[in-house]
Amino acid sequence: MPPDPASPHIAVYPGSYDPITNGHLDVITRAAEIFDELVVAVVNASVRKDRYLFSADERAAFVDEATSHLPNVRVETFDILITEYARRVGAGAIVKGLRAISDFEYELEMNQLNRHLAQDIESVYLMASPQYSFLSSSGVKEIATFGGDVSDLVPDLVARRLKEALAH
Repeated sequence: MPPDPASPHIAVYPGSYDPITNGHLDVITRAAEIFDELVVAVVNASVRKDRYLFSADERAAFVDEATSHLPNVRVETFDILITEYARRVGAGAIVKGLRAISDFEYELEMNQLNRHLAQDIESVYLMASPQYSFLSSSGVKEIATFGGDVSDLVPDLVARRLKEALAH
């Protein structure tokens, strides 16, 4: 039976967003044009990353402010399997951005695991726009740590908070 055309098409875009970058915002903006609703899901626990620079609530607030102009985007934190979270919010898709082959290899593995857990939830990949293909949160933090200017890589609020957080 085909899906009801009146039902909203919801997707989640999960990530640590520590911090959110202009590359993330590019993917969010493009995904918001594809889906009726996009839930930017800020992870509050992870086995992949080290300690976060910003709390989950602060990271979510950064994303919320940076996406406030997009009416069909909402921001939440989560600390469960992404497939379980997607079901909880009624999403039929998980959106991910891809920058390079290394992203593809990791995301292919995650896709296979997610498909094993939830065959009804699709993974949708958006290729990074060329100007953001090099951009990562860890790269931004490294530049900021050594006093470099990140103002053209992240939203203004994030650039200011990075400077404050890394000044200590």
